[in-house]
Amino acid sequence: MVVHPSFFEAFKFWLKLGFISFGGPAGQIAVMHSELVEKKKWISNDRFLNALNYCMLLPGPEAQQLTIYIGWLLHKIPGGIVAGSLFVIPSMFILFALSYVYAAFGNVFLVESFFNGLKASVMAIVFAAVIKIGKKSLKNSLLIGIAALSFIAIFFLKVPFPVIILSAAVIGISGSIMFPQYFGTQKTKEIKGLEDEGFVVVCENTDACHIYPSAKSSITILISCILLWLIPIAVLYLSASRIFFTEAVFFTKAAFMTFGGAYSVLAYIAQVTVEQYSWLTRPQMMDGLGLAETTPGPLIMVVQFVGFMAGWNHPGNFSPFFGAVIGSLTATYFTFLPCFMFIFLGAPYIEKFRDNRKISSALSGITAAVVGVVLNLSVWFGMYVIFPQSGRINWFAIVLGILSFIAMQWLKIGMITVIAISGIAGTVWNLL
Repeated sequence: MVVHPSFFEAFKFWLKLGFISFGGPAGQIAVMHSELVEKKKWISNDRFLNALNYCMLLPGPEAQQLTIYIGWLLHKIPGGIVAGSLFVIPSMFILFALSYVYAAFGNVFLVESFFNGLKASVMAIVFAAVIKIGKKSLKNSLLIGIAALSFIAIFFLKVPFPVIILSAAVIGISGSIMFPQYFGTQKTKEIKGLEDEGFVVVCENTDACHIYPSAKSSITILISCILLWLIPIAVLYLSASRIFFTEAVFFTKAAFMTFGGAYSVLAYIAQVTVEQYSWLTRPQMMDGLGLAETTPGPLIMVVQFVGFMAGWNHPGNFSPFFGAVIGSLTATYFTFLPCFMFIFLGAPYIEKFRDNRKISSALSGITAAVVGVVLNLSVWFGMYVIFPQSGRINWFAIVLGILSFIAMQWLKIGMITVIAISGIAGTVWNLL
């Protein structure tokens, strides 16, 4: 039985999530699945995977878009805004503080030590989530095969992410015709029964239900998003330093190019910001990536560091600190604004067609492929933690990761407790 939380209960969770969303998309999806599906039961596993499938198809950070989607399901547009905003706001403050320490003093050793220990526990959380999601979504041998092929294609063959997802959708549609027993979809509840799934919806007028699309709502959302982009960019164009306007245009363009997650566009961002605009140096870009890797929030938050350094190094008529503030806010705002538009415009259509047999079969194939993709992210993150440097094995991370997995899976110790202990252990280990 799914439980519907109050707005304040959801607010408290989204705020907490903003501080514990480590481990990139794999870790963040793992935490949300553990908390929202397994523990709190605010959303069913099927709806979670349905939302995740859609977010995987979009440009931008899929984990942040997933929070917007779930927040929207639970509490309409205000819920989506709160969920998506709180997912990045804590990391904004943390990364800004670390960026300032880095720019002013050039040393964040203790912070990096804490987060290095924390990564080991996140690695355990990620792999535990892959196991849980796989058990619930891979219900037969054919779906298991799709997941395995997806992992092989993206990890070993480097097949582009969109190609994998589109192929899985085609397999799902074809499979529903040739092998309906493998792609059979359960009938979802009618809208009048959504209260049983935890969604309080007024259904006297179907068009008024927020989970169904309407032309009026779509037009209103689109116009609002255009204005939310146009007004700030006009202000930046008229500002004393044109660099912030250039930032806004560049990061808007980058936001529409991040198919397949942040890694697919980071090389492009690094090349343009370092070589074309000279906002920061290549070593600074690498250090910024390291800071973004070790702080909560999506990896694409590295754009905030880029914006910080652009404003710090080229403040124009402002002080370096104030230039860094404007640069950070500009990069973050214009990177994440499209995420809200994609969800608020597209999610109602995804919900409306959940009962469509062909679409459901396509999503079944995509769900299986997504398990392979998440496994790829998990392996990549695990390798990054275990092999931080070429030719060197981080035995401390391996041992701490195994202990964290045992603590959460069998000893039932809380995730927050394990994360905190791991961070402290990492600090002590590095100091010794």
